[in-house]
Amino acid sequence: MYAWIWRKLPFGLAGKLTGSVLIAAAAVALLWYVVFPWAEPLVTPFDDVQVTQNDQGVPGDDGGAPGPAGNEPAGDEHDLPYDTEQNNTPPPSPDE
Repeated sequence: MYAWIWRKLPFGLAGKLTGSVLIAAAAVALLWYVVFPWAEPLVTPFDDVQVTQNDQGVPGDDGGAPGPAGNEPAGDEHDLPYDTEQNNTPPPSPDE
């Protein structure tokens, strides 16, 4: 098919190259402005990705808004819910 198109394009090598570029541009424009807009509603269910987050009362999970009253931990929102001091002690040696 491409060989047939190449043979049918007029005006020698320059005309064939110009015609090839114009045919390729027309094909891209047809896809971009006609085919893809037509097909977009058909593929929307596969492209409809939504990330949702339910408020479970954890402070800071929805932009820093506090959770339900009475569930806020003491201190600021950067407090860790565990003791980091026990992580700094070396493990006991096996001979002890």
